Amino acid sequence: MRQTIAEKILSEHCGRRVRAGEIVIANVDFCFGQDGTSGMIIDSFRKLGVGSVFEKDRFCMVIDHSAPSPNIGVSAIHDKIRGFAGEQGVKVFDIGSGVCHQVIPEAGFVACGDLVLGADSHTCTYGAINALSTGVGSTDLAIVLASGKNWFRVPETVKVIMDGQLPKGVFSKDVILYLVGDIGASGATYRAVEFYGEVIDALSVDARFTISNMAVEMGAKCGLMRADRKTIEWVKKHSVRAPRPVEADEDARYIETRKYDFSDLAPQVARPHTVDNVCGVEEVEGTPVDEVYIGTCTNGRMEDLETAAKILKGRKITRGLKLIVTPASRGIYLDALKKGYVETFVKAGAVVNNPGCGPCVGTHQGVLADGETAFSTANRNFRGRMGNPNADIYLGSPATAAATALEGKIADPRAHRRRL
Repeated sequence: MRQTIAEKILSEHCGRRVRAGEIVIANVDFCFGQDGTSGMIIDSFRKLGVGSVFEKDRFCMVIDHSAPSPNIGVSAIHDKIRGFAGEQGVKVFDIGSGVCHQVIPEAGFVACGDLVLGADSHTCTYGAINALSTGVGSTDLAIVLASGKNWFRVPETVKVIMDGQLPKGVFSKDVILYLVGDIGASGATYRAVEFYGEVIDALSVDARFTISNMAVEMGAKCGLMRADRKTIEWVKKHSVRAPRPVEADEDARYIETRKYDFSDLAPQVARPHTVDNVCGVEEVEGTPVDEVYIGTCTNGRMEDLETAAKILKGRKITRGLKLIVTPASRGIYLDALKKGYVETFVKAGAVVNNPGCGPCVGTHQGVLADGETAFSTANRNFRGRMGNPNADIYLGSPATAAATALEGKIADPRAHRRRL
């Protein structure tokens, strides 16, 4: 029986050879919660009657969704998180540290071949570094926190092969938006997706994170990539743990194989109010916008800020438009300061936030008014996602976002290709 990456990782973590469809109990290498879920994790953990976490170095909490706190209720949750961390001796990344899906791999908690659970749906991000990572509910996370284990149904796997060379002005965000639009929001439900091809090989690890991050937007449990030289070097740079690369067997069984050639791919945009409502930028070009947001666990990394800064340098955003930029972590913020990107954003007319999730989830730092339209580099555009169900959200790459901020309407970044 030949195996996929997901089958191999779950086999390793439950001590026997498994295949898609089986129910297994597996050991978890790392788990975490964020401030939107950790309060419930703590409550569920206490109900289990367990005195201490299974292993304090294999769990952390990240205060990122509402950081700094926007109200008294959230402050109480933050206080509960800090208290539990002190009581149990576990790590907490406090306000300003950044978004969990950047902070956790950046801190070296994830390596190739790991099995990781997070109480956040975009935990699938770490598939870019060859880890089987997926989001679970707070109760399930509490079970892991108490025992170090959880149950899994071994997923079937879809193989996606992407060949060709991306045109100038087209980025990994455009690739994943196209795939979500083609496969559909539920087209890969409870399946693993393995990404391959010339496009993936050419991308940096940061750009690959963008693709794995949005695997859940097509319903997938995880979005996996093989561990090539770039991956190994990235993991060794950030983690003291040795990477354990896992590759699918050549004749592994896939439920479906999809092949694409992205040589002529145009910049992609997801229209309101679903992520799979995708089109080429030319179909929505000229749509007026009130707010542009560059950041999030999808596109708040250094490459993303660099791309936006190249387009914005020496220019001003449209009068009356709000441009909000949020680095994904403190380290990225500091690097952006050193390279002058923050100065570029501020001089262009942007507000640069502390690292965190606020505008993306709509808790604070950029809530939309009734009838407003936002263009965001986030991963979701559901009604109410940025704090107001009576607003519209379009999604696209940092390049498309920066071009849009300059014009005050959705714009094609290929018009600025000389800067990219």
